[in-house]
Amino acid sequence: MKTKPENDTELHDKINRETGRVAWSELQRHFASGSVVWVSSTLDLIDVALRIAHDDRDSITRWMGDGQVAKVSDEQAQAWLATDAMLWASVVSPFVLVQDEKKPVH
Repeated sequence: MKTKPENDTELHDKINRETGRVAWSELQRHFASGSVVWVSSTLDLIDVALRIAHDDRDSITRWMGDGQVAKVSDEQAQAWLATDAMLWASVVSPFVLVQDEKKPVH
């Protein structure tokens, strides 16, 4: 029996340890292969990665329908390249999930 994503603390911790900041320029080859997925900053990147790893189709479909998870567009990739953007990234094979850095609130 599969563990529910929210109860899989071992995988959650593994994903958390393997998530980090990366320059968009380092991800371009993955973008070229169509494997980079953008995650809205309104979602928790680790939770999204965990649910993708568990093939939680209901959550993924809902987020995609709401425009909160999507393949990175050409326009988005060009904007990140032009600004030398740093992104949070997490790998859930075969995907690389990326999220804009959250801006500090003053």
